[in-house]
Amino acid sequence: MARAGVTAERLTRAAADLADEIGFPNVTVSALARGFGVKPAALYAHVQDAQDLRIRVGGLALTELADRVAEALAGRGGKDALVAFANAYRDYAREFPGRYAAAQLQLDPETVTAATASPGSPATASPGSAADAAVSPAVRAAVGAARRHAEMTRAILRGYELSEPDQTDAVRMVSSTLHGYVSLETAGQFRHHPREVELSWARTLDALDTVLRHWPPA
Repeated sequence: MARAGVTAERLTRAAADLADEIGFPNVTVSALARGFGVKPAALYAHVQDAQDLRIRVGGLALTELADRVAEALAGRGGKDALVAFANAYRDYAREFPGRYAAAQLQLDPETVTAATASPGSPATASPGSAADAAVSPAVRAAVGAARRHAEMTRAILRGYELSEPDQTDAVRMVSSTLHGYVSLETAGQFRHHPREVELSWARTLDALDTVLRHWPPA
């Protein structure tokens, strides 16, 4: 029986807050239940299992991040858009480290394909398959939020007039640069040098803009 006042949305947000506090890998149904003062079994009326909970937190994080990025990008283009995108991304990761980690959660390719396919499409997983069973509303929401974020990244790069396959290469370069910088910074890896991290960040964005404007020919 579902406990009064406890909903999947409340559990997801509580789990996200807990991830920011103790780290995403440490979020479990048991740890979340302790916060609500109930037994773990009481939460299974709202979430399927620990993986479902992790996917819900990842979807929430991706949605929040996409909302922030969309707001930051409004009316901007070129380098201004790149800088706004990067700053929104970095600020979110520093403010919500557990949520940011959840946003990196990977789903297997078959599940992603099944989640993005239209019902009745040939790309839809066959009934009863592992991927078909995995396509819960939480999975669809997480995949949808991830696609929205990816589309905004590509929108920025279209301002640099990059076509395929260069655009995909640039998406990977920008994503790996931002994720790498933020991950090292939040892990304290830049504390051992007097150079201010803000100055290095600004120069990193300058370098990205320069490369994107002068993309090397194949």
